[in-house]
Amino acid sequence: MSVVQRWLGNGEKPISKIKGKRANRSFLREPMTIFSLIVILTIILGAVLAPVLTSYPEEGQGAPNIINKFLQPGGGDHVLGTDNLGRDIFARILYGGRVSLSIGALVVVVAILIGVPLGALAGFFGGWLDELIMRITDIFLAFPPLLLAIILASAMKRGFLTMVLSIGITWWPWYSRLVRAQVISLRERSFVDAARCMGISNLKIITRHILPNTLAPVMVQATMDIGSAILTAAGLSFLGLGLPPPTADWGSMVSEGRLYFLSHWWFATFPGLVIFFTVLSLNLLGDAVRDWFDPRTRAKQNE
Repeated sequence: MSVVQRWLGNGEKPISKIKGKRANRSFLREPMTIFSLIVILTIILGAVLAPVLTSYPEEGQGAPNIINKFLQPGGGDHVLGTDNLGRDIFARILYGGRVSLSIGALVVVVAILIGVPLGALAGFFGGWLDELIMRITDIFLAFPPLLLAIILASAMKRGFLTMVLSIGITWWPWYSRLVRAQVISLRERSFVDAARCMGISNLKIITRHILPNTLAPVMVQATMDIGSAILTAAGLSFLGLGLPPPTADWGSMVSEGRLYFLSHWWFATFPGLVIFFTVLSLNLLGDAVRDWFDPRTRAKQNE
């Protein structure tokens, strides 16, 4: 029996497991990380449980109630007040969260599905294929993402799918460049050479051996991009290119409320605050995930 086996047999734990648990504890001790997790989980649960958490689900889905027009926050059952059509703002925020969060997540999924395969092919094969993919990537990067999303959204019919595609198509170049850089550094590693010697096809080498090793930076980028995608979607809705009324989403609520901001400040303020805290929390969580995957940061945490 080896020393390591005897050590484990005595109830001791491997050093790697001990360090992993220390890193987990350090990760969860960060106040900003805990704050971001609480905010994100609260908003997600609020969106999922919207019919249970509000007494006005019909208003949350767009049904007007003119009698209760512009009630101030805290007035009766309307904790955050009502809008210009008498709809409960709290209910509208909850139901709008379903739309905004879904758009943010799906935009990142679309960007990953487009950018990761292209980046992997460009980095692995190189040559003319790499040149072609990178020049297409440069063309997309030449346009500001919001401007390109506005152009694409204006050319298509307003709707949920339009918002997802118009933003997702502008987002993939960053994933393509990120994965390409990772693949270029991985394709010359010894495990790739060993796979080639065993007769494994290039497709299997990419999907089974190289792409799994690029997941960490992709996950970090995706975590941070969800907040940016929500903000971009809110910008499109603010410009009137989002979902058609009466569907609620945070950007359209801010857009409608700005017309009444001086007299009825709560209409635009509360949806705007929700956008602010959601994007801030997602960015803080992205920073924490990046530090978690950074070996140097983890080494400092484990000391």
